[in-house]
Amino acid sequence: MDTSKSLSGRTAVVTGASRGLGRAIAIALADAGATVALVARDLEKLEAVRAEIESRGGQAQAFAANVSKEEQVQRLLEETTAALGRVHILINNAGVPSRKTILELTLAEWRTVMASNLTTVFLMCRAFVPQMQGAGYGRIINLASTLAHVGMPGRGPYAASKTALLGLTRVLALELAPDRITVNSISPGPFVTDMTADLRENPEVNAQLLASIPLGRYGRPEEVGALACHLCSEQSGFITGADILIDGGWTAK
Repeated sequence: MDTSKSLSGRTAVVTGASRGLGRAIAIALADAGATVALVARDLEKLEAVRAEIESRGGQAQAFAANVSKEEQVQRLLEETTAALGRVHILINNAGVPSRKTILELTLAEWRTVMASNLTTVFLMCRAFVPQMQGAGYGRIINLASTLAHVGMPGRGPYAASKTALLGLTRVLALELAPDRITVNSISPGPFVTDMTADLRENPEVNAQLLASIPLGRYGRPEEVGALACHLCSEQSGFITGADILIDGGWTAK
């Protein structure tokens, strides 16, 4: 069976789509036939992703928004609905890292991480779920992290937000199952993205990281894109409330 356009006729919203894993997921969904609403704060970068998708024969539109702000999420809902119609797929990927110990963190920094990594998911789901209800199909994927499964010094608010996201994912899966809307999370390990650039550019840290990954390499963003496409397909309709680790075996140790 040809699944190359398995998402034809579907519309997807991808937050944090201007770079990294969000960009890779958006491209993969578009390659699979979905029309993609690209969302991030930087419209110029989003337009570059849109142009790349269109050069590959896909369809996408860019929407600038800070999805940790309730009023901007509401505006985004109105704009995407007017431009693209009903949304079938929601990828909650927006987020920020944090690399400070608890004693170094300010309350403002803590709140920023929580707003970006967790509150965004609440606001986006609350806004877009009503469009999925009654359609017999809906897909929500939340980007969590291996740090929701293992601890690492200096990553307190990031790990806390991603761990909370796993709990929210399970609750949403139960609440939305009657509407045939599946809700899952993906927990990536170390990937080749801007978020890990400073680690990969430090020879000592880079060597330690690679040594900790059983498969001996970093993940490629397109591998997360492929996983997201599978979870959004009809073939994954019985998967919900799950968290999928994609980390080269890192947490298996």
